[in-house]
Amino acid sequence: MLNIDRQGQSKLIYIGLLGEYAKMNDKFFDLKKEKQDRIINAAYKVFAKNGYAHASTDDIVKEAEISKGLLFHYFTNKIGLYSFIYEFGVKFYIVELTSTVDKNDNDFFGLHLQMKNVDSRIMRNYPYLLAFLNSTVDENVIEAMQATYENKNDVSEKKAEYFKHAYTNSLRPEVDINKLNDVIDFVSNGILKETLRSENPDPDEYYERMKEYLVFLREVSYK
Repeated sequence: MLNIDRQGQSKLIYIGLLGEYAKMNDKFFDLKKEKQDRIINAAYKVFAKNGYAHASTDDIVKEAEISKGLLFHYFTNKIGLYSFIYEFGVKFYIVELTSTVDKNDNDFFGLHLQMKNVDSRIMRNYPYLLAFLNSTVDENVIEAMQATYENKNDVSEKKAEYFKHAYTNSLRPEVDINKLNDVIDFVSNGILKETLRSENPDPDEYYERMKEYLVFLREVSYK
């Protein structure tokens, strides 16, 4: 992991990687880390559950326990907040991915398990970040789609880099690698939804359940 504290990490990820747009929100990172995360997590939760059109900033400020004036002090409007948390989420995910996954691991299922470990690590800090990123795939509001367009494939492309040299020769000849990846994604999304139904989502439970399924899929997919 990067050898910087959590507040420094957040500021590095956003300001260091997002350029001029990030500098417009520099003051947000002067807030205490606890308040930053309350605002970010509230936004992730409300947008993930409701979609852009039905997400209410009233619900976000209630969840974050702040005033609407404070929210709009740092984010001019709803789309400004949405854009911020999307770009922050993508960059945060990639930093966690590149600092956690072993590039020398070329085992197909081992890589998937490592990436589920990344997911669980992210959930410890931002429980609804993954659900929010998933929700943007089906978003149909034009301004929200435009806000995610530039970085839409960044996470999937970064993940794909790790699988370029994944060892798949042990798979049964009838196993379709694309369908197998689809099954893993479907299972992962389903377990994530179940995990987030709890008032206190447990990242470790999510990881352990995914591990069980990956072990099962390895057993039925390998020769």
